[in-house]
Amino acid sequence: MSGKPRLTYLNGRGRMEPVRWLLAAAGAEFEESFLETKEQYEKLIKDGVLMFQQVPLVEIDGMKMVQTRAILSYIAGKYNLYGKDLKERALIDMYVEGITDLMEMILMFPFSPPEAKEKNLDSINDRAINRYFPVFEKVLKQHGQDFLVGNKFSWADVQLIEAILAVEEKIPAVLSGFPQLQAFKIRMSNMPTIKKFLQPGSRRKPPPDERYIETVLKIFKK
Repeated sequence: MSGKPRLTYLNGRGRMEPVRWLLAAAGAEFEESFLETKEQYEKLIKDGVLMFQQVPLVEIDGMKMVQTRAILSYIAGKYNLYGKDLKERALIDMYVEGITDLMEMILMFPFSPPEAKEKNLDSINDRAINRYFPVFEKVLKQHGQDFLVGNKFSWADVQLIEAILAVEEKIPAVLSGFPQLQAFKIRMSNMPTIKKFLQPGSRRKPPPDERYIETVLKIFKK
């Protein structure tokens, strides 16, 4: 069996995309197995592979890990992206949780009914520019360093660049009032591992399309 982590999910972003981002940023190669049918998903449940009957599933270091947050924490710790002490980890956790709240809105957006899309897009824009991005703008300005925590590349930086790019796909000018985040985006995008992940042909998934949405509904619909 390969020593590379194996990711089992759909062939799309969803709740696995932050895992792909973090592994790629760490320079770790991984393999993927894609669910395409409800039967494949039900077989994983029947075989007892999914602790809580949910994906993402990541097989790593002899473990079958579920729950996105637990998976990401493990990867961050394994690849030294989780701060140097308890206080730095607490900061990283707070930043990651805040970014995750914003990303949850983006994750659910494609499943909005047509009549709610404009309102939901306005909500994403409002939360990004009034609640979440000002926090990181202020942090970067106050300490004047390249990274969010301890002047060292961490999980929080990876999560933030993922979120910035995801929001920009929907609201291209969202960073217009955030010069620190504009500079942060350029720095992160030029880091070798992230630059590679942003190139065509990488493991990064495109924004959800109709086919992906149909597959999600087909597999997970009760």
